Amino acid sequence: MIFASISLAQNSLQPALILNDRVHTLPFADMRQVIEVGAERAASLASKDSLAFDEVRLHAPLQPTTLRDAYAFEQHVKTANQNRGRDVPPEWYKFPIFYFTNPRNIFGPEDVIPNPHYTSQLDYELEIAVIIGKSGRDIKPEDAPNHIFGYTIFNDWSARDVQREEMKVGLGPAKGKDFASSLGPVIVTHESIADRQTSRPGVYDLTMTAKINGVERSRANFKDIFWSFGEIIARASEYVELQAGDVIGSGTVGTGCLLELTKAQGPWLAEGDVVELEIERIGVLKNIIGKTMDNRP
Repeated sequence: MIFASISLAQNSLQPALILNDRVHTLPFADMRQVIEVGAERAASLASKDSLAFDEVRLHAPLQPTTLRDAYAFEQHVKTANQNRGRDVPPEWYKFPIFYFTNPRNIFGPEDVIPNPHYTSQLDYELEIAVIIGKSGRDIKPEDAPNHIFGYTIFNDWSARDVQREEMKVGLGPAKGKDFASSLGPVIVTHESIADRQTSRPGVYDLTMTAKINGVERSRANFKDIFWSFGEIIARASEYVELQAGDVIGSGTVGTGCLLELTKAQGPWLAEGDVVELEIERIGVLKNIIGKTMDNRP
């Protein structure tokens, strides 16, 4: 099943089911309620009437309860560390690493992304994310798929120069990341991608690509992830209850950002650049880089 958050003209957001390339509205206030009810029950309540895609606008599919981001693709980790002149820390191989980022500055398809005044090294990150559908604590890796509502594309926008300085201090990233995260264009449940399932919990054979201004810059595959979402969810839920509506990103795939592709030398994203992240069966998450923002008084 495929779910989205849509709007009609100037109307407020509402969740919807996408079926056979048609959009069916759902009788819920937001995607959080859909997740709490469950995919099958929510789908059974979809409107019989349908809309074409050109009659609606897609938005970020949900506002996360919390937003965690992992660091789970070995190729990216190796290259990023090489670009910094060091080896991968041995601790990376001991357990999945993740950090908390801002669940409030969420952007969706076609949205303009803020370009903060404090960075000259704006970057994209090609990631896949899971949406937690069933609350749980101390979840076993093999049980993790039962707690996943679905999957979406995640762009973890990054101010690389700020991130680099913050990480030298031993905390962060904070201002290097918190200004924007993009999710969308839809959420797909397991049923929509079951034929691409691998033997690892929560991992599928799905091609992932990124384009800047129509030119492909990144190409990878979800199946190459080192730490599975089963392992990531198990780590995140140790002594902590994951809640329905929590979102967990995979971390950047191999080749999935300018930091990796250009050996941290740029050129970086600039005003007017169009960034398109695509994952098979999920779609394209497209954003435009806005003008440099300086909100200082």
